Amino acid sequence: MTRRLPIVSTIIVLAAVATMIGLGVWQLGRKAEKEVLIERYEAAAGARETVVFPVSGDGADVWFRRSAVECLGAPVVDPVAGTAANGQKGWVHRATCKTSDDAAVTVDLGYSRDLAKTAWQGGEVTGVIAPGPRLVADPAVAGLQPMAKPDPGDLPNNHLAYAVQWFFFAATALVIYVLALRRRRS
Repeated sequence: MTRRLPIVSTIIVLAAVATMIGLGVWQLGRKAEKEVLIERYEAAAGARETVVFPVSGDGADVWFRRSAVECLGAPVVDPVAGTAANGQKGWVHRATCKTSDDAAVTVDLGYSRDLAKTAWQGGEVTGVIAPGPRLVADPAVAGLQPMAKPDPGDLPNNHLAYAVQWFFFAATALVIYVLALRRRRS
């Protein structure tokens, strides 16, 4: 006597497996998109002309381009973990600058091994737009040392790993379901 396949359970498992495979394929597409984006950012990093710093939104269309900001005042300057141009770990002094249009702009002023807050009153800062967006000063200001420049290669592109995970989850769900069916039959 053969037992019938449980219809509802089979439909649920197959729908879940199809969804997981779909998510894996989607992650593969995202991987390709991210590679194109990183290539675009690497090309932008080599450009010498400056762009206007984005005071609203994430500014992703101008990341890794050169820009300048006139900082009329920096009431807040805080040290955050960072890296010097020579690779040494320490503190990057990050200012929240006020601009002429009353916007707040984040500027990384420079690197120091000293955790003490930097007194900086403001002025023009030139540098590279990093994700955030924030302006990474180049050259460093306020008597600080140069920081590591933002690198498009540091942007995560782990979509292949996510795709593999989704395919593994789908295979695992099928194996578990087949084992459950075998156990049910015995």
